[in-house]
Amino acid sequence: MSKKMFLMKGNICGDRIRLARAMHKPPLTQEDLARKVNLMGMEITPLIVSRIEKNQRHICDGELKMLAQALGVTMEWLCCSDED
Repeated sequence: MSKKMFLMKGNICGDRIRLARAMHKPPLTQEDLARKVNLMGMEITPLIVSRIEKNQRHICDGELKMLAQALGVTMEWLCCSDED
């Protein structure tokens, strides 16, 4: 297995998280999203949401699941690109 496979910077869902926040009615701020996830039982800050959206921080599967639930979308949708 190639080591290059693990050198990906950031994550593939940042743009979709930002898009899902914007599509929410009314649109959610990063603070709103962090608050919703916190109420669901996982600690996350607006700074973490910002860093995920800017591809400056990797996201674990548990965080991805909670963010998808808070945004009302599927994990699959968050991980797909427009070309998929």
